[in-house]
Amino acid sequence: MTTRMLISLGLTLLLGERVLAAQSSPALTVSHQARRLEPGEAVVLVIASATPLKEVRATAFGRDIPVVQGDAPGRWLGLFGIDVETKAGRHEVVVNGLTADGAALHARHPLVVGARKFPIRQLSVDDAFVNPPASARARIEAEAKAVEAVLARVSPAPWWSGPLVTPVPGEATSGFGRRSVLNGEVRSLHAGVDFRAAEGTPVKTPARGRVALAADHYFAGKVVIVDHGLGLFSFLAHLSSISVAEGQVVEQGEVVGLSGATGRVTGPHLHWSVRLPGARVDPLSLMAVFQVESARRGVVR
Repeated sequence: MTTRMLISLGLTLLLGERVLAAQSSPALTVSHQARRLEPGEAVVLVIASATPLKEVRATAFGRDIPVVQGDAPGRWLGLFGIDVETKAGRHEVVVNGLTADGAALHARHPLVVGARKFPIRQLSVDDAFVNPPASARARIEAEAKAVEAVLARVSPAPWWSGPLVTPVPGEATSGFGRRSVLNGEVRSLHAGVDFRAAEGTPVKTPARGRVALAADHYFAGKVVIVDHGLGLFSFLAHLSSISVAEGQVVEQGEVVGLSGATGRVTGPHLHWSVRLPGARVDPLSLMAVFQVESARRGVVR
């Protein structure tokens, strides 16, 4: 599986983001690029060494960052997210490399995360949408554990090889990170984006991947989770029908189901969220990171 899409992403900055480089050893340089360094944003990590590396490990926010070798033995790239609830302030990426002759290299790369304020909305709804019946609790817990188990499996290489596409036509109608107060009760934040989609609209996978879950859940309704590799997952929810099976490889733009209003929703739409290891990330941030550089340089499969 080629990694040239990630390789091209490492060559320039996107949307005016300035590269910050840490060079604690002359042989190891670390830089990053992102739409913004804020909670909910995706970040590409670029690691370069003057000598070939046979192994690279990187961590940030207490989590491992999946990395892959780029276009040369001394060039490695990673993709990670700044979780939506990350506190503003100085953080860092720690990189450890091992050269072909066994020499250890180390670097610490700063990440100064800015504050981000998400909107809050107050809604009055039927109590059934706020507090599920006791009879549904065991099902809800089992479904949550099933999703957690899927997201914990990190495929070691990317499945995708080009810019992402939105699952349905049109622009997002509901923003990432918004928190709802339903009937006076504060609920969990909205860790994805919603798209207006009439019942029966074809829903397409944003990028190539493998179907990791296809099921009918209490809150999400009929849902498909696609593993795109390197710990990146797409979560497509509230479908009226599912047309793929778990374990199936799907190409970018392939229809995985039809939009609907299943689960705990008040009307038809598509909910799309993405996950990187340990991080809830704005899908539009990921699209910005992937698409701009791909459009400039082109991506060869």
